[in-house]
Amino acid sequence: MYALNISTVQTDLVWESPRENLKAIGLKISDLRGKTDLVVLPEMFTTGFSMSAEQLAEPPKGPTFGWMQSQAVKLQAAITGSIIVKEDGQIFNRLLWVNPDGSSITYDKHHLFSLAGEHQFYSPGESQRLITYKGWKIFPLICYDLRFPVWSRNTSGYDVLLYVANWPSARGHHWRSLLTARAIENQAYTIGVNRVGLDANGHTYDGDSMVIDYSGRILTHMAHSEQVATTSLDWELLHAYRQKFAFLEDRDSFSLNRPKD
Repeated sequence: MYALNISTVQTDLVWESPRENLKAIGLKISDLRGKTDLVVLPEMFTTGFSMSAEQLAEPPKGPTFGWMQSQAVKLQAAITGSIIVKEDGQIFNRLLWVNPDGSSITYDKHHLFSLAGEHQFYSPGESQRLITYKGWKIFPLICYDLRFPVWSRNTSGYDVLLYVANWPSARGHHWRSLLTARAIENQAYTIGVNRVGLDANGHTYDGDSMVIDYSGRILTHMAHSEQVATTSLDWELLHAYRQKFAFLEDRDSFSLNRPKD
């Protein structure tokens, strides 16, 4: 196994404007070819955290999916983030993962943020996903899922726990604390990618995107501004740590829908 280089993209978002957001993000990641294996974008990276679900929803393989495919091929890296998707009459906050060969995997947000009425406009996903990429096992989740440790629990032996988010600054302390807790309890690299800026509802976002190692040590902490950072993850160090401190072997057993490859 070798290092996995992950580029976290912390960006402001133009409210409900996919065209402007894709253009801006495209410029931010244009020089990453040969420097990264995976590009991670925030939750709802084309629109901001909008409840205009019906108006903004794309088909499963709509314009943003096509843009992600072209970026993955151009950068020769996987790219992931969530957008608004309508499929079979239901609307989802859907994470798209697109590989350099154009193949894709999806995860639909399970825990909908009722405080903002997300559950009134979106359908919850019912299944987890386990993505195998370059020999690494990656477990993607979305924003509010972070608050629910059972849904995030490492029952599948994943190496990387990944959250994409629009997490407001008013609860930034929770964001930072919970990301660290998830890393420690699951003994996995844990990545949280958040946006910055002000949205049309008056909510501010400080970013605080982070890459945390399997022991809870912060490897990358992005300040409150637009930026792109690339962090290298070491598979051998991760598994040596798990072997030395085999806490996961003592975890409780419980039943959930198991991740699908």
